[in-house]
Amino acid sequence: MRDTCLPSVAGFAAATAKPARPRHTANRSGKILSLLSGFVIANALSACVQSEPEVTAARASTATIELPQADRVPGLSDPVPRAALPDNSHLGRDFMELSFYLESGRALSRFTRFEGPVSITLSGNAPPVAATELGRLVSRLQREAGLNVTTKPGHINTINVQFVPKATMRRAVPNVACFVVPNVIDWTDYRSARGTARTDWAQLSVRQHATVFIPDPATPQEIRDCLHEEISQGLGPVNDLYRLPDTVWNDDNFHTVLTRFDMAVLRATYDPALHSGMSRPEVFSALPGVLARTNPRGGQMRALREDPTPRSYVQAITRALGASSGDAGRRNAAAQATRIAAARGWNDSRAAFAWFALGRLSLKKDPQAAIRAFLNAGAIYRRTPGAGIQAAHVDMQLAAFALASGRAQEATHWGNRWPVPATPGETPALMATLYMIRAEGYAQLGNAAQSYQARLDMAQWARYGFGSDAAVQRRAGEVAALADAGARLN
Repeated sequence: MRDTCLPSVAGFAAATAKPARPRHTANRSGKILSLLSGFVIANALSACVQSEPEVTAARASTATIELPQADRVPGLSDPVPRAALPDNSHLGRDFMELSFYLESGRALSRFTRFEGPVSITLSGNAPPVAATELGRLVSRLQREAGLNVTTKPGHINTINVQFVPKATMRRAVPNVACFVVPNVIDWTDYRSARGTARTDWAQLSVRQHATVFIPDPATPQEIRDCLHEEISQGLGPVNDLYRLPDTVWNDDNFHTVLTRFDMAVLRATYDPALHSGMSRPEVFSALPGVLARTNPRGGQMRALREDPTPRSYVQAITRALGASSGDAGRRNAAAQATRIAAARGWNDSRAAFAWFALGRLSLKKDPQAAIRAFLNAGAIYRRTPGAGIQAAHVDMQLAAFALASGRAQEATHWGNRWPVPATPGETPALMATLYMIRAEGYAQLGNAAQSYQARLDMAQWARYGFGSDAAVQRRAGEVAALADAGARLN
């Protein structure tokens, strides 16, 4: 289930005005806050609590500081390692936790999947880009995961992707951007079966029908992201794990396109040695042979201790991302998540995401602490194979802060490390925004040629990420206003 409340950098306004300025500086700081309040980057940090976690799987001051002239955190300048598949011992542990738990932490007693070919089709007011992206996704599922799926109707097993008017969908599930439900064939069927055992993943013995719901309208990137996450969870794991960095099955919502890891899990899910109805011990017993076939370079699978994320961490993150605790409560919850990570000795994506959330929530109250939190998150992500997209989101936060603070050199420093860490095509909205920040930063530095080139580079990503020329122009205007407000501080 993908959340509808998306990350913003509105908090950067909290640290953009210099305290020693005349009285009109406070008004300017308020203006910057207004400018940044709508500056949203999709798919990085949700700000909502999921509404039906057990039955649906979905996709959730005036101060100044001196940004570092160079990286001060060890490893922050190093390139992010490319992700390789884990060995079969770790892959097996991940497979079991993904396959036998729901996002709520509730255990599943049976393994389920589709048995036989699956037709994946579109309905509702599906735009042309949906058919294009669905075709690409199905081709990847066939080629990389070996799945017997098709976009042609006619099979008994079905996944229907239905586009529902956004207002209709928001009234029913206000905190969800898109989601998948088992045992229903369309929106009407879902509304009649909602809240019953029929739509409960834990009650399934085999999968035969599922429907993915996507709002209409949606940007091309939103459509693609929803197709990847929701169809993959309709086919395979319905759990999300905070500790996995290189997957769409993580509630941090950073990755938006199925990764090599995801394809490996789906290939194992549909290995002939497994079938619906198997118990946890039965799947675990068959898994060494399954992984030996599907991941032959992974070595022999041995049993590892589980590494579950405690509910205390999940609850702290949920409070930090929710809207009911107030600013101080959300900030305290994020700090609690960092303490839980430290107490458990984590140095993985769970620790990094806690720092990232704390940074976002601290800018207004304590900008120096916020930047330290971002640097901590970035250092962890940059040491973590497969976390390039996460690192790029941290860089965007730091770049936007620098631009709004009147520090164009630092803005280009943080913005220029993309697209080295990750695949640019996965996050066009982020890519376009980083190019916008670069263009404004170079313009302030008097480098017209690099500013112009950044605008050209931005154009190839922007419409896909934001959906229309008008939306692109709005975003470009927001970044330009941000840069202008920062320039007036100098």
